[in-house]
Amino acid sequence: MMRISDILKRCPIVRVIGREDREVESLVFDSRKASENTVFFAIKGTRNDGHDFIDSVVRQGCKLIVCDRLPENIYEDVTYYIVENTARTLGYAASEFYSNPSEKLRVVGVTGTNGKTTIATLLYRLFYNAGYPSGLLSTIENRINNNVIPSTHTTADQIELNRLLSEMVDAGCEYVFMEVSSHAVDQERIAGIHFTGAVFTNLTHDHLDYHHTVAAYRDAKKKFFDNLPKTAFALTNLDDRNGMMMLQNTKAAKKTYSLRTDADFKGMVMESYFDGMELKINNNTLFTFLVGKFNASNLLAIYGTAILLGMSDEDVLKEITKLHSAPGRFQMIQSESGVVGIVDYAHTPDALKNVLDTINEIRTHNELLITVAGAGGDRDASKRPEMSEVAVTRSDKLILTSDNPRFEDADDIIRQMKDGVPGAYYNKVLSISDRREAIRTAVAIAKRGDIILVAGKGHENYQEIKGVRHHFDDVEELTNALKEK
Repeated sequence: MMRISDILKRCPIVRVIGREDREVESLVFDSRKASENTVFFAIKGTRNDGHDFIDSVVRQGCKLIVCDRLPENIYEDVTYYIVENTARTLGYAASEFYSNPSEKLRVVGVTGTNGKTTIATLLYRLFYNAGYPSGLLSTIENRINNNVIPSTHTTADQIELNRLLSEMVDAGCEYVFMEVSSHAVDQERIAGIHFTGAVFTNLTHDHLDYHHTVAAYRDAKKKFFDNLPKTAFALTNLDDRNGMMMLQNTKAAKKTYSLRTDADFKGMVMESYFDGMELKINNNTLFTFLVGKFNASNLLAIYGTAILLGMSDEDVLKEITKLHSAPGRFQMIQSESGVVGIVDYAHTPDALKNVLDTINEIRTHNELLITVAGAGGDRDASKRPEMSEVAVTRSDKLILTSDNPRFEDADDIIRQMKDGVPGAYYNKVLSISDRREAIRTAVAIAKRGDIILVAGKGHENYQEIKGVRHHFDDVEELTNALKEK
């Protein structure tokens, strides 16, 4: 049990109504979990407002409420803390409740439209394999040293995040590498976390269903850098037009990486193959199992971060040569039929362009490149025609299919994607709403030497339809179809 006054000691309080000497055993923002000895944080979300549930949690026995506006009904035996921003207050309160775990770790956050998962995952692997106890917080999974914990969000909520960091401290972790989504920054999920460093990858079309404008999306990323302490480092991608903007107001040490121009960490792709590439980093040449310029950029971020964290140049380069791509990121599927299969998480126009450009740079062009792609439902619809235009102009055949339609109709999404197909390319497009059938059709079309890219879901092992998650794994589906061929 902790006193509420101790939990909120770093939080600006506007007003307190009721006793301030209460003790609590847990923090909650889900009204269903509120009870006696919990403190309920009333947070306004995208769908529900926690303030609407204050009466309900009081009836459940909760005596402590943190809110940014007073409810209509005030109960005598309940204490109300009125604050400026409940979500931000929860971040600092959760950090205090778990004894400020991020201050006992070296936490590096990675943000950007594309590359977050690859960079965070490979940094974790690099440090863990080099003998440093490390943690990972990512879209695919969370890890405490070698213990895997399933992940439900790119960035966890304030309570879960601090709980996981606390477990990492208890497990002896020294480093933590985490994805920081724009949603998490905007929703104050990382409030109260002490960062040793931050990495910016790029900013392209995504999440406009939430942020509404590119400027708002960019500013959410920038806010992460604006709030870094002067003891941290801020590493940004000079090859992205928003890269230097991230550093404008940061107090952190400013560092850069680039494949195109002079930077603190400079790289160049020397040779590319389907099973790797030769890469030059700051005058050191090495072979990596990762493929493509986008991964060369990711490796520069990884290299720069490791150096800034104090690892020697020799050790970093040695570990980079051992790294393989994160699951569902340009994942190769070997086939006895001679067809080259690739599964990638690319679900934005820019990510799809990067993957297809990489394939086109390596291929002989004497073979067919068949792309299977869709777009998620209940998400930014404006990127759908852009994605199909990118795909059809860089492929010999495009099969439009369902992704995670969620509560939308898959055929409606496909029709919106087809709006982006230029008239001259209509004969290159098939529409097959059943994703399994779409993958099998691609395999049926392909001949020895042809290339199949299945894009959009990557590591995901489910397909979400009408609120239900059905098992579906692109790697499994493509592998099985190729075996049967």
